[in-house]
Amino acid sequence: MDLTMLIVSTIIGFLLGIVSGLVPGIHTNTFAFILAALSPWLAESGLSSLCIAAIIVSSALTHTFLNIIPSIFLGAPDPDTSLAVLPGHQMLLDGYGSEAIRLSALGSAGSVLISLILTVPMAVFFVNMYPLMEQYMGWILLIIVLILIYTEKGEIIEGQGSLVRMKYRAYAVVLFLISGLLGLFAIGSEGLIDPFIELGKPSILMPLFSGLFGASMLVVSMQTDTVIPKQVSFISVLPSKNILRGMITGSTAGSLVAWLPGITAAVATVLARLAVKEDSSNDNSVREFIVSISGVNTANAILGLIALFVIHRTRSGAMVAVSDILGDIPMGIDTLVQLLIIIVAVSVAAFYITIWMGDRILPLITRINYRLLCTLILGALTVLVLIFTGWFGLVIFAASIPIGMLAPYLRIRRSHAMGVLLLPLLVFYL
Repeated sequence: MDLTMLIVSTIIGFLLGIVSGLVPGIHTNTFAFILAALSPWLAESGLSSLCIAAIIVSSALTHTFLNIIPSIFLGAPDPDTSLAVLPGHQMLLDGYGSEAIRLSALGSAGSVLISLILTVPMAVFFVNMYPLMEQYMGWILLIIVLILIYTEKGEIIEGQGSLVRMKYRAYAVVLFLISGLLGLFAIGSEGLIDPFIELGKPSILMPLFSGLFGASMLVVSMQTDTVIPKQVSFISVLPSKNILRGMITGSTAGSLVAWLPGITAAVATVLARLAVKEDSSNDNSVREFIVSISGVNTANAILGLIALFVIHRTRSGAMVAVSDILGDIPMGIDTLVQLLIIIVAVSVAAFYITIWMGDRILPLITRINYRLLCTLILGALTVLVLIFTGWFGLVIFAASIPIGMLAPYLRIRRSHAMGVLLLPLLVFYL
């Protein structure tokens, strides 16, 4: 019965990951926080902690495969795929949307294998080095923030001088500081949360992330129209060496940052970008970049789970929820092995469902009332925030939306809004 329930839980998580991956504005962390809040009721209903954790893990992993579809087809990214929008959406506008989806699915699938290979050496390294790294964590995070800002190029317009980059870097600093100040206020005032439905410990991260990276993207997307041309049949033109390099680069970047606090897959994509040059004039470069970005997201999700078991630190909303849920059972090697088996099984299914969904959604895109879809999702997010975090959470949610909208209007990366976590962490460590 336990095995049956574990399989059923994995399937439920897989389905939730499909929903969060395909529907703009619904991040996998949203489901994770809701499941964590519902965990006492689910436990009373007979669902074990491991089964609930399996739902979250399978959902988070499936999300990393499917979330490329709205990014490419609708130009509506979540924070982890924001850098993939330009090359991926451009491939769609050039008639190669099907190939972009397949390259992304291939990058995610390859990163699963590479991440599992990296698991043991990284676990050994970090279990020995993390105590030392923690002493200098503030400086490590500061260096990463400086890299994020320095590598901001903004919108490249022919004829502009090199000094124009300074303007976009200044914008990046502004977005980082504004989101960071919001994070300091919200986290410091978390005690003001008064949910309408008390189902567990409420988290201020839900309205913060939902506003910065979910609702803000929905509002911006509602103001744009997507015109999709006729697509050509899928033909693979990217050499195997470029695919392998993209997988390795993305997986390594995603795996490394999974051990650091406040560093998400969106930040790891910037590091991967340093190794894989995204050149719009080079078709192979664009395709390799998509492979790399997808590998970052999947590797980050897998190694985030390993970090939870090895150094007992949470590095994502999903892992925060898993940690809370598994608090009443030993986080031993047996539990980890079971979750890794789930990851492998879900990855195979997610690979095929991504390609299958991509091929079938493309003909439907032109018939979708996109503004109505965004409006419905925005309304649902608002209701969820109000129910689980109360009026204070709704205020934070509302304040987060215009801040999250700054990135696309200033033509800079959304990852700078991760100042919402990075600035409080810098204040704490420094």
